[in-house]
Amino acid sequence: MKVLITGGAGFIGSHLADRLLARGDQVLVIDNYATARRDSLRPQAGLTVFEGTIAETALVSRLFAEFRPSHVIHAAASYKDPINWTEDSLTNVVGTANVVQASERAGVARLIYFQTALCYGLRPLEQPITLDHPIRPEASSYAISKTAGEHYVRLSGLDYLSFRLANAYGPRNLSGPLPTFYQRLTNNKPCFVMDTRRDFIFIDDLVEVVIRALDGQGEKGVYHVSSGADYAIKDLFYATIKALALSPAPEVEERPRNQDDAYTILLDPTKTQEAFRWKPRTGLEQGVAKAIEWYKRFGIGQTYTHLKPVEGKA
Repeated sequence: MKVLITGGAGFIGSHLADRLLARGDQVLVIDNYATARRDSLRPQAGLTVFEGTIAETALVSRLFAEFRPSHVIHAAASYKDPINWTEDSLTNVVGTANVVQASERAGVARLIYFQTALCYGLRPLEQPITLDHPIRPEASSYAISKTAGEHYVRLSGLDYLSFRLANAYGPRNLSGPLPTFYQRLTNNKPCFVMDTRRDFIFIDDLVEVVIRALDGQGEKGVYHVSSGADYAIKDLFYATIKALALSPAPEVEERPRNQDDAYTILLDPTKTQEAFRWKPRTGLEQGVAKAIEWYKRFGIGQTYTHLKPVEGKA
């Protein structure tokens, strides 16, 4: 295959690039490095990396015309500043429109899109959330813009799969509570947890579904990629403590969630399990331990979140 990956130097994109390159596929990565690390991808045969933004229509058109991809993984997303609506719109809406239309012109065989579970809103009407749940992304710029992007994907004539994701985590992940816990605990800083629960999916399990989709499994449409179980953020904190072998365990303050944060978003993965004959294999403690091992080896600089700062955060 010739696979073009937007956001291919980021957390999810780089893992997919590694997997595809390992089996001999050709990969072109486009990334503006807004939230990606430059050491996530090592130079290797079959890999071309271009630094730029998918919001530039002419650039996207040129790269598609030159590389002529057979498949596209659209993993690029703006999420690091919850009040930068302009950047969210440029990357997640305009950028997606550019990628979709370039894919149509190139005759791409299949396009993979990643959507946030926040498309269902902060107060879902059911738990677990099924694919019949109404779309209610109005609570955040990230969710609004990612949902608009998904609509452009669905408007196209492409053979697409849109994966609505649980909280993905693992090595190279720089967003969410796990890298923040590691950063603070290893610098002897106090931690707090929110009174929320999340459905966590380990990166290797997510990659397995995407590879099967690229290889033709699954019909065109929308899917959930999730573990099907939710955990308290405090559970994630104690899994981090265990992976770091900290004894006695530091105390942790529990704070009420912010207005733009959901109590729990638990996705029903039944359709995905049936279509791809897939189930996640990595338990939370095992996945956290693998992530911590990577953090120890490579370190963490800046971390990111799509949420507004919590009042009183230290």
